[in-house]
Amino acid sequence: MPELPEVEALAAYLRERAAGHTIQRIEVTAISALKTYDPPVTAASGQPLVDAGRHGKFLDVHIGTQLHLVVHLARAGWLHYRDSFPSAAPLKPGKGPIALRVRLDDGSGFDLTEAGTQKKLAAYLVRDPGQVPGVSKLGPDALAVSREEFAARMTSRRGQVKGVLTEQEVLAGVGNAYSDEILHAARLSPFAITDRLPDEAMDRLYAATREVLAGAVARSVGQRAATLKGEKRSGLAVHNRTGLPCPVCGDTIREVSFADSSLQYCPTCQTGGKPLADRRLSRLVR
Repeated sequence: MPELPEVEALAAYLRERAAGHTIQRIEVTAISALKTYDPPVTAASGQPLVDAGRHGKFLDVHIGTQLHLVVHLARAGWLHYRDSFPSAAPLKPGKGPIALRVRLDDGSGFDLTEAGTQKKLAAYLVRDPGQVPGVSKLGPDALAVSREEFAARMTSRRGQVKGVLTEQEVLAGVGNAYSDEILHAARLSPFAITDRLPDEAMDRLYAATREVLAGAVARSVGQRAATLKGEKRSGLAVHNRTGLPCPVCGDTIREVSFADSSLQYCPTCQTGGKPLADRRLSRLVR
């Protein structure tokens, strides 16, 4: 799933490559991906693509003076920039990976695609990003909070630190991958309870959040959309590295699996050398 650093990089890429061009048209091929109908997508035709930004993990494409194309790429979505398209003919709705295409006046543009069978990519054409339900509920950006606000928000909900760190209403922008990286850098168990963290541990968590995210942004911004996924993978220390050695201590990276996700961690760095039990399985066995 694209998280804060990748969405920041995609926005930067659109600002560099697409800003200033006029939108010819927006073509919607996956009807379920477009969550709004007023204004219609035809309202974007003939309007300039002015800017691009983000709200947490939401990409925000500014169109003209009044429109925003706000996109949540979900788990399997991505943006593919095309210098040209093979045909000028409009796409036909179908079962392919393309959910939405934006054509620009110079023949270039971008596709929003989604792999897999679970289609959760969501696009909204709105006059105000606050009209998007997910955006209106976001907490402050994970890179924009002070240490005091960070601690207050992390302890506002009692729970396992991994889960609270990825709640977008608490802090916006952190997902499954970077939460694994942050907790590894902070030397904290993903199952540590937020309101039991001593001040020193909260200091480490705050510093790690800023270090990991800022580092990932620095590596990602300037990359083309096509190379961002590879850049993300190359910078990960524990996420999706089950069975490989920890780059810090050499211990074997372990995994805890859930129904539709998993987390990775280093026992030596994070849990005092003790492997974590699969909490989902433990509850089923009781």
